[in-house]
Amino acid sequence: MGTMLQSAGLKRGESPETLNITNKQLIIDIHRQYADAGCDIIKTNTFGANRVKLTGYPVKEIVAAAINNAREAAGNKLVALDVGPTGKLMEPYGELSFDEACEVFSEVMREGEKNGADIVLIETMSDTYELKAAVVAAKESTSLPVYATVTFDESGRLLTGADVPTVVTLLEGLGVDALGFNCGIGPKQMKKLLSECRKYTSLPVIINPNAGIPRVANNVACFDVGADEFAQDMRQLALSGASVLGGCCGTTPEHIARMIEETRDICPPETETVNKTLVSSYCGFVEIGRAPVIIGERINPTGKKLLKQALREGDLDYIASEGIKQAECGAHILDVNVGLPEINEQEMLATAVCELQRVTRLPLQIDSSNPGAIERALRLYNGKALVNSVNGKKESMEAIFPIVKKYGAVVVALTLDENGIPATPEGRLEIARKIIAGAEKYGIDKKNIIVDTLTMTVSSNNQEAEITLEALALIKKELGVKTVLGVSNVSFGLPSRDTITSAFFIMAMQKGLDAAIINPCSKSVMNAYYSFNALKGHDENCGKYISEMSEQAQDEITNGEETLGNIIIKGLKDKAYSAAKRQLESTKPLDVINNYLVPALDVVGSGFEKGTLFLPQLLMSARAAQVAFEAVGEHMRKNGIAMEKKEKIIIATVEGDIHDIGKNIVTVLLENYGYDVIDLGKDVKPGTIVAKVKENDVRLIALSALMTTTVASMEKTIRMLRDQTPRCRIMVGGAVLTEEYAKMIGADFYAKDATGAVAIAQRVFGSAKNNS
Repeated sequence: MGTMLQSAGLKRGESPETLNITNKQLIIDIHRQYADAGCDIIKTNTFGANRVKLTGYPVKEIVAAAINNAREAAGNKLVALDVGPTGKLMEPYGELSFDEACEVFSEVMREGEKNGADIVLIETMSDTYELKAAVVAAKESTSLPVYATVTFDESGRLLTGADVPTVVTLLEGLGVDALGFNCGIGPKQMKKLLSECRKYTSLPVIINPNAGIPRVANNVACFDVGADEFAQDMRQLALSGASVLGGCCGTTPEHIARMIEETRDICPPETETVNKTLVSSYCGFVEIGRAPVIIGERINPTGKKLLKQALREGDLDYIASEGIKQAECGAHILDVNVGLPEINEQEMLATAVCELQRVTRLPLQIDSSNPGAIERALRLYNGKALVNSVNGKKESMEAIFPIVKKYGAVVVALTLDENGIPATPEGRLEIARKIIAGAEKYGIDKKNIIVDTLTMTVSSNNQEAEITLEALALIKKELGVKTVLGVSNVSFGLPSRDTITSAFFIMAMQKGLDAAIINPCSKSVMNAYYSFNALKGHDENCGKYISEMSEQAQDEITNGEETLGNIIIKGLKDKAYSAAKRQLESTKPLDVINNYLVPALDVVGSGFEKGTLFLPQLLMSARAAQVAFEAVGEHMRKNGIAMEKKEKIIIATVEGDIHDIGKNIVTVLLENYGYDVIDLGKDVKPGTIVAKVKENDVRLIALSALMTTTVASMEKTIRMLRDQTPRCRIMVGGAVLTEEYAKMIGADFYAKDATGAVAIAQRVFGSAKNNS
């Protein structure tokens, strides 16, 4: 739709969605061309029709008009309500909360169903949290089928770092009807994504590529894959297992007509059930059922005085540190339990879950006996969580299963019921069978249940361990489900607990234990784990065992406290201020900046460039550094130390372009490297930009454009800057730009991302200082 409107003369800065009202015949004609080409589903012209993007516009009227236009062209074909992203970063990295995003999407979706849409199509998502908000909104506010497609880059990652299995895990859990990929890349690049997707999903897969990877020429977006080549590529994708085919940017009615001709003889594949037990975070997933999985148990106040104090005082940094420590010690999943009678558990659990997701990529196990607390935490969780727990009591299943179904979690099933814990393996088997049958009534597959046969302490009954292990083996054999144990419970009340815990852990893994809730910071327990994996063939060439044994003595703790640099790298904003203050007691302020803060940011920036760290981590580290810089500034002012004059940089999104996520990320990082960034905002006129450059005597400006229609405005701005402020150097960035095109429109530099912008600033001002 976007490229068709551009070819029809869409004006710079004009909203495509408003044309549903102001030029509805144009929209109907475009829809009709695709309907005549043979499409089964026509997408409405509502990609950006939400109150965040269309502030001040009548969004409901636009949606209603869009559906009527599509329906007029489609006839008896299906009409899909097209829902794109809001254009805002979600909390905690941006300003849009999860609940606000849900309401924004719900408003559009309710209007869509009311006016006759047949499908909700959520597309071009690059953030799993916004994706989840859109799917939850669709499920809560409509009864329509939900399709969801995301946009990967050529490396196979979303903007916020998720890979294909991570996205599939989330969407399958949330219960979409079909999932897949659109935009960003062409059909050839999507072949690898489709292959990976089919390994993890039981759902129909949608493939909606661009007509190749876009490039800009003569101020317009060009797509180099013609209709014949596109059709041949799409045929291969259909033969490889795609169920729904379409086209995104640059695909004309001719592309679609040729695609339909080439694929008419291919039947969509039968969906195959994929029996994988998966949980995920915002950028990673864990499969339960291959090698045993470690669930870190330390964020649980039972018997932990310091954690209890932290929970009472709302010390989230302590909780975050416990999460990071367990991740570093080898945990794959983190248990989160904040149950204290004197605090608001519902509020604290949700807050703790969000805080942990700021600082760790690990999936979380939400652990509570309070269904309300579980539901709130699950709603705000970014990914597919593990829930601890449900049991065989009727009231437990009735309270927990609807929540698990709605938010798509995996749930731990405790083998106890109204009669207590059975004394025999057979008794625990029957409760597990009852729980699985109960889950099935709610539409929860047994692959999303892991059974806990309940570890009891052997100090009170020396037969307890054997009963638990026999029950575990029996349930795996009879029911074919995954299993979990709270392994540490076995040694309660005994001396040298880790010794007996380690032995029981090995026995349980030998019986087929899939996941263990343990203390990953216990060397003896973890050494038992690494040894078992090496002996069982789970550790190729004993690589993990060798590396762990050689590195165990190393850690990042100095005199009991983490270094300032490590705190910045981990993004611990609440710790950064006090750590900087401590460092200033023995270190000159400029040395703190140059020897701790900037090197830490360089480490994070390097990880981001290499693809080992992702956007959320980059932003969290930048904000931690910002807090540390504030401490340094306070110290210098208090002691009468002159501050170095900061170099000024102006940044702006050019006229006609309302997107500012990329610009805001660049601003945060530049400020953390000590530059005085003057942010002019979005949709900024060339004359305003030039005037601000003159007023502030700026030597470097950063211009951003995301829309192909606004690149001409960027070129005009560059010409004016060259004419009126020749001393100012110009860097440009944005999804539609390349280094080649940046040179063509007269820019000095092209910044691929925020770390690239920092490198350019360092080159410009470094060379300026050397020349002076």
